[in-house]
Amino acid sequence: MRFDIIIVGAGLAGASLAAALKRSRYRVALVEGRPPAPAGPGWDSRIYAVSPAAQGFLQEIGAWQHFDARRLTPVYDMAIRGDGNGRLDFSAYDSGVDRLAWIVESGLMQRELWESVRRQDRLALFCPAQPQRLEMRGDAVLLGLTSGETLEAKLLVGADGADSWVRAQAGLQADTLLYGEMGVVANFESEKSHHNTAFQWFRTDGVLAWLPLPGNRISVVWSTPEAHAHTLLGLDEASFCRRIADAGGGQLGALTLLTPPAAFPLRLMRMPRIVGKRLALVGDAAHAIHPLSGHGINLGFLDARELAQALRELPDHCDCGDERALRRYERARAEEVALLQSATHGLQRLFRPQHPALSAIRNLGLNLVDSLPVVRNLLVRYALG
Repeated sequence: MRFDIIIVGAGLAGASLAAALKRSRYRVALVEGRPPAPAGPGWDSRIYAVSPAAQGFLQEIGAWQHFDARRLTPVYDMAIRGDGNGRLDFSAYDSGVDRLAWIVESGLMQRELWESVRRQDRLALFCPAQPQRLEMRGDAVLLGLTSGETLEAKLLVGADGADSWVRAQAGLQADTLLYGEMGVVANFESEKSHHNTAFQWFRTDGVLAWLPLPGNRISVVWSTPEAHAHTLLGLDEASFCRRIADAGGGQLGALTLLTPPAAFPLRLMRMPRIVGKRLALVGDAAHAIHPLSGHGINLGFLDARELAQALRELPDHCDCGDERALRRYERARAEEVALLQSATHGLQRLFRPQHPALSAIRNLGLNLVDSLPVVRNLLVRYALG
């Protein structure tokens, strides 16, 4: 079967790319191993902070308008605390913007994007399906599926996650650093209102973030060394709730667990190249950053936006798999990805060592930025995209 573009992976980056190509001239094949899980009665433990730039992209492709507004939470303020007396506060009002971010469940976005691409003209969805053979020819890409079908296209897009099969088969090398940390995630009901404020603490045992959910609920992400993560996961429910509440200084009073805690390993992954002849990578297949910035998913959405725009703007006579055309996408994404990777990696390294002198320097840095409204607001506006 012949297509113009094959996208492997219908996660958030891959599905949003497919949706962004809806009104283009391209015939798209979308390959995915399994459909998203149906909505449950509770809340997803995997929560994302969606930046205004990413939210704008989701609105452009017609997805945001269909999200259940009762499950979306705007962030108006952010309170960051160091491991000493350091503090840094961001405010949407002070920065002249409506909100700093939206807090959205991963499953909510995934299900809506899935339904969107299922209804899409000029798109064929192969699910459940797994790629098993890749042949890169001069004029086309051949992708063999475990079902026995063979797909042919001018361009192959790898949107299949951090352990990308496409990236490995294409021979693109990734520079990966394992942090020796895990992100422990869980949702809670809080005794006190969060007032649409996101909290983040740089602690001696990692970076703890509390993200506001609708009502008196929060989503917690604790990026912490593996040994401490396993200790947290081994606690009984009451002890786990007390530990999380105490780690945040009792900011929101007593906490009640809503979702069982889970954990995922943290890594930094840099790619010298994210495109090749008839190949492009998006999302976690193209990069990975420490979650302390909260921007991982936003990078994936903006990858999809940029690649879709580059492809739509190609003249009709141009080959969408031509490497020269794909380099425009690579150049457009290089600066933001490199800057966020360097910033988050640097902060992780700065706050990890337990040395009194370093502690004084990093807390002084937080206080210095907090005392300079112009610098603080510039940081907010850059983060908003």
